[in-house]
Amino acid sequence: MTVKRILILAPLLVLVFLLQSYLWVPTYEQQTRGNPDRLNEFIAASIGDASLLNPILTADTASSQIEGMVFEGLIDRDENLYFRGRLASSWDVYEEAYFYVNDAASIPGRGKMPGEEIVDLLIRAKHENDLPDPGLKDALRNIMEVSAIPPREFEVFRSEKIPGELKEKRRIKINIKAPARIKLRLTSVDQDLFRHLTKILGANYFASFRGEQYISTEPDVSGVRLAEYAGELVPATENNPVLVFHLRPNVRFHDGHVFDANDVKFTFDAIMNPKNLSPRIADYEPVKTVEVIDPLTVRIVYKRLYSPAIGTWGMGILPEHILNHEALKKEAGRLGKDPDKFGMRQSTFNRHPVGCGPFVFQDWKSDQYITLKWFDGYWEGPPNYKRYMFRIIPDLLTQEMEFYAGTIDSYGVQPHQVNRLKTDPRFQCFSGASFGYTYIGYNMRRAPFDNPEVRKALGMAIDVDKIIDYVLYSQGEKITGPFVKQTDYYNHGIKPVPYDPAGALRLLAKAGWKPNKEGWLQKDGKKLQFTLITNSGNDLRKAILAIAQDAWRQIGIDVRTDLLEWSVFLQERVDKADFDALILGWSMGIEPDLYQIWHSSQTRPHQLNFVGFKNKEADELIIKIRQEYDREKQVKYCHILHEIIAREQPYTFLYVSKWTAVLDKRIVIRETDDKGNVVYKKITPTKTGNYNFYFNKWIKLRDAPDFSADG
Repeated sequence: MTVKRILILAPLLVLVFLLQSYLWVPTYEQQTRGNPDRLNEFIAASIGDASLLNPILTADTASSQIEGMVFEGLIDRDENLYFRGRLASSWDVYEEAYFYVNDAASIPGRGKMPGEEIVDLLIRAKHENDLPDPGLKDALRNIMEVSAIPPREFEVFRSEKIPGELKEKRRIKINIKAPARIKLRLTSVDQDLFRHLTKILGANYFASFRGEQYISTEPDVSGVRLAEYAGELVPATENNPVLVFHLRPNVRFHDGHVFDANDVKFTFDAIMNPKNLSPRIADYEPVKTVEVIDPLTVRIVYKRLYSPAIGTWGMGILPEHILNHEALKKEAGRLGKDPDKFGMRQSTFNRHPVGCGPFVFQDWKSDQYITLKWFDGYWEGPPNYKRYMFRIIPDLLTQEMEFYAGTIDSYGVQPHQVNRLKTDPRFQCFSGASFGYTYIGYNMRRAPFDNPEVRKALGMAIDVDKIIDYVLYSQGEKITGPFVKQTDYYNHGIKPVPYDPAGALRLLAKAGWKPNKEGWLQKDGKKLQFTLITNSGNDLRKAILAIAQDAWRQIGIDVRTDLLEWSVFLQERVDKADFDALILGWSMGIEPDLYQIWHSSQTRPHQLNFVGFKNKEADELIIKIRQEYDREKQVKYCHILHEIIAREQPYTFLYVSKWTAVLDKRIVIRETDDKGNVVYKKITPTKTGNYNFYFNKWIKLRDAPDFSADG
């Protein structure tokens, strides 16, 4: 070999050696020979690190994955999607409803009636057998108790802005002289109760009630403001759904402290504490009170109808004894911090969490790994795996190589690998349509994204079919709005935004954006220019970034792009709404409650409506959906909301992806039968495709069992 050839080949040999070194990892057999406990350890991989490990403070996927193992909620859903008890063993749902006696209204055939007479009237009607209206009959049958509450006087204080001032506020004293009130206790929630009762009390009995006559303020406020206070403090009618949770006895946190109802109340109070900036506030704002009845009973009363109520109590419960005011004050002292400025967000708890879930936190090395160990005191019995490791591996190629070698135990297959890996005999494969979607979101606080025609034009310039075919390898489908596509709430009648660059240019021209001599679109001498960002470590989003940039540049938009490390992307740009446009995705739940993501009240820092979408009609529908217990009506409202959001285009809705995951065939479910014999079963997904549902029963064997006899 000549010197020249050696010089040419030397860099190539070095490159090959480096690649081999970079991708080399010990095989699973090598690991188990050197570490027999590897069979009792599950290792997962993630492209991004967790942000905080506190379920009331986070909303990102990585944090939630760990929190779901460390913390436990009162309930969750079983494999058939029915609610099941976790920290709560059971629960009761009923309603307390109220209405004020309307002294100005006449009851048909009876005239004006005081509270006690109205109670007698309703009790007599409840026992009548020949009522002609079946709806009224059912409503009365649902009433367990009727009682009258005498008139009362009380006062409250509010703080409001001084008219004409930007920041100054004044304290308002509100004096209330409330009339008598009727209380109804119902066996179940009845959203149509008061509509049915008008058939006894009169069509306008509730509508003609004027709460303003019962309140006064110091200083005086406008008539509009007075009516708002009356609606809040002296409402004509009030629906108060009630949840009573009965908690499991002898459940302990990882530090040995006994879990009880005070921890549930503390978790709620922590979410609602504005100092904590919890992104979960919207889920719990409808709660009126959380009462500790006894250590194992908690009673939750809602201000109004709220159909997703039960599901919100899947939230991980925090340990009150570690995070209460006194504990945080002491921690601030130990750390040399100002106690008045030290809160839950500053606590070291967020990196050393204590819950009562199946795994105990051990260690967290940023951007490298998080380790957990089994909790042998877990109320349902300890998991089979004794150790869980969550490794941060931003490079998907490295994840793939490590999965083949067995140094990670699961792998989220990339679209181009699906056809090959789903038939690989070494693995068990799971797949399904995602409960969520990927989108490009626009910061509507900034021009030109404050114009819906511009947002629509930006969507029309992108060939989504190209993304699905060439980036997803056909492992996805178009989506047009914010609901889970597999549910009835999704409006299948809405057509996707068409790929039409020429049409996009016409819309932009209508908005004043026209090409200059160089071909760039400009308006009032200013070029149409912005930056599109997303997180690094996600090859799919990186590809979409390039496709969107190229598509927009082809019609004359000067688009720049930026890839940011996940924590920076989330905390510095998304949480602070410091971006022009971004590529992200939502993982959705089954419930159609979109309050956190789309209601106009949720646009502040650390909240989830970070694009700043505000639409009065959409707000009203979001509230209706939350309060509607009739499924058909709820679906109808969802379809209208879907239509509004699709029309406004705060996002360019791209696609819902099809996911595929693979596991080594040696990972199985291990159970013990009634006779004490160990039984191995295949891992099977739930109706939603969740193959991790029985994770606490998983274990990895040295050799894969033969399930062929099971089909």
